[in-house]
Amino acid sequence: MQPTFGASTWLWTSPFDSKQTALIEAIAALGFEAVELPIEDPALVDPAVLGPVIEATGLKVHICGAFGPGRDLTDPDAAVRASTRGYISSLMNIAEGLGADFVAGPMYSRVGKARQLHPDERKREWDLAASELRTVAREAGDRGLALAIEPINRFETDLVNNTADALRLVRDIDHPAAKVMIDSFHMTIEEADLGAAIRLAGEDLIHVQVSENHRGVTGTGLTHWTSFRDALREIRYTGSVVIESFTPDNRDLAGAVCIWKRFTADQDEFASRGLAFLKTLFAQPQP
Repeated sequence: MQPTFGASTWLWTSPFDSKQTALIEAIAALGFEAVELPIEDPALVDPAVLGPVIEATGLKVHICGAFGPGRDLTDPDAAVRASTRGYISSLMNIAEGLGADFVAGPMYSRVGKARQLHPDERKREWDLAASELRTVAREAGDRGLALAIEPINRFETDLVNNTADALRLVRDIDHPAAKVMIDSFHMTIEEADLGAAIRLAGEDLIHVQVSENHRGVTGTGLTHWTSFRDALREIRYTGSVVIESFTPDNRDLAGAVCIWKRFTADQDEFASRGLAFLKTLFAQPQP
């Protein structure tokens, strides 16, 4: 069975809000079967407004968090941690309202914390992340949702960089709602073998994001896509494969992810070419 192919709204816009229903319709018109909504400000997103449009398009919905300043489950300030839990809870509200199965992202810590720490301090932050996410996982489980925990590269975090790290965190959380997601961009920096990392994730893998090693159109870089695909087939992954890159039109977002130039004439072309590559890749028969 083929995965479901989707696109993140970050390809076109930031922040996403409920008024951007035309974008949802455009993503469906491009041939995608799923849409990933990165929720930077939950107050901007009303499931009652988006729901009918999403239902009309037939798109599967995924909810992803944005863990910038002030959203950090390893912060020594209990108020910051409580606020972060509240933010994740608001993501769950949106997920429930739109029929999503999980909340995704690097939810263990603020993105951008990359430091040399003493091992004792590193363990303190790790244990704090596991403890806080155990509380979050209980809420998710009670609501019939999962957490898709994303490892990201060493330039963006010093806590959870690869699939093995994410699985260790899931084991320490010790709750069935805690699961793993992967992003091929981060994997090309952190993993020695894409296929081996995917096989390691196995049944704990519930979400996949893809982007080239240079954040450009899938299929135009150095990523070993056949190994990536074959491993997903081997573990019988049937979830979504979502293209995630970022619009250069929002200077704050583009600057945060270091996108300094356009990869294509417009973002529709970026998405269309990436989707065509993925469809061709996964249409190839099993050897």
